[in-house]
Amino acid sequence: MAGFGLLTGCGSPHMSALDPKGPVGETQLDLINLSTGIMTLVVIVVAAIYIYVVIKYRERPGDDKDEIPEQVAGSKKLEILWTTVPIILLIILAVPTISTTFRGTDREPEPGTLRINATGYQYWFGFEYPDYQVSTANEVHIPTGRKVEFLLAAHDVVHSFWVPSLGGKQDMNPGRTERLILQADEPGLYEGECAELCGASHATMRFRVIAHPPAEFEKWIASRKQPKSKPKTEQQKQGHKLIAQNCIGCHAIQGAGYDILGRTGPELTGFSHRTRVAGALDNNRENLKKWLVNPQKIKPGNRMPGFDHLDDKQLDAMVEYLQTLK
Repeated sequence: MAGFGLLTGCGSPHMSALDPKGPVGETQLDLINLSTGIMTLVVIVVAAIYIYVVIKYRERPGDDKDEIPEQVAGSKKLEILWTTVPIILLIILAVPTISTTFRGTDREPEPGTLRINATGYQYWFGFEYPDYQVSTANEVHIPTGRKVEFLLAAHDVVHSFWVPSLGGKQDMNPGRTERLILQADEPGLYEGECAELCGASHATMRFRVIAHPPAEFEKWIASRKQPKSKPKTEQQKQGHKLIAQNCIGCHAIQGAGYDILGRTGPELTGFSHRTRVAGALDNNRENLKKWLVNPQKIKPGNRMPGFDHLDDKQLDAMVEYLQTLK
């Protein structure tokens, strides 16, 4: 790990393959260390041979400039040596690499494994929990100490699912279901992103994995099954009406009378508890209003139209209602 010290400032502390928080990530870090060790060994040996040859066979005063050193072309011993050694090193690297790769996509997950359907869209991630009949978007909640089987698919173009602190990448392909098994051993927030160039807003196609202790995860599931989505104040009621007029063709809100209508955009149930707006901005009223007015400025090429035709009072009402969804 010391060799990677200079790289620790290159990204988010919640998004590092060099600081794994689960068994899959730890195994993959072992592979990184193994491959780095092999490459370092090769560099040291080659450099040592190079330095030795340069010093030993350098031209010295008094040498016969016409003398030709002993030629070793066609030496069977040397040819066997420099053919066999790389093969041995490749085998040492290939065996654990192949084993780890297939272990992460086992066809028969262990009993008790949590299943989550993850779908990539331009430019957001949708998550469904078939065992609990709940869904969410851009933030996926999991219990600690329990294996999670992500069933990965893409709605439009090829995406890639990557949570560096928990495990490696897996492509998400339209028309196919890929599998990835991850586990978080510590509660916390882990950054994820699409690692496949998927369009103009690829760089802002991010999501978060939020790992809870098992009891807290069950509480989160319970809250998702009984969401608080009814408006109370007049402003919230106005926002609820505007959402119905402008958003429900694409979005669903459980418990608000819009449970099954919108399915082409992110699920909005419990929106106030999300840490980000559209996976790109901190979730606060100011950023939410910016998103509603001009989503193309924040995520160019996304499928959501802007609501710049609404006045400030109407936008504030929409923001107020969305920020009360629990």
